[in-house]
Amino acid sequence: MVIIMIDNNLKYCREELEMTQEELGIILGASKQTISNWETGYAFMPLTKLVRFCNLYNYSLDFVVGFTRKNTKYNKEIKLNPKLIGNNLKALRKKLNLTQQKISDKCNLYQATYNHYETGYSLIKIMPAYSICKTYNISMDWLVGRTNNPKLNK
Repeated sequence: MVIIMIDNNLKYCREELEMTQEELGIILGASKQTISNWETGYAFMPLTKLVRFCNLYNYSLDFVVGFTRKNTKYNKEIKLNPKLIGNNLKALRKKLNLTQQKISDKCNLYQATYNHYETGYSLIKIMPAYSICKTYNISMDWLVGRTNNPKLNK
């Protein structure tokens, strides 16, 4: 169910741009079949590709992944920075007064994996990012540092 929400909005955005799967694939460095798989739920779109798409066409991550019904256009480009994302994860965890283990359990992650995201050792993947944001009603655009507002504007 989660991936369908992401894929349906990705397809909607692509169609709104009057772009074919093949054209989008050329832009994102993916095959037409890969784009189709992202849109039909057979594969996850990597966060790096999603960010590239959002930067190129001025979509918010929250809109593309289905957190909001309205696209917020930002003048700020997303630059994926594992340390910044980690700092945001840590700030969220501290604000909620949770342990890494509690967040990991709630979002179906290994605690060590979550720790790598929070320390900036690894760039967070799309599904853990989606799961954390969805579970705690947090903006994915905030998580990656595009906006200062952590709350979702539905």
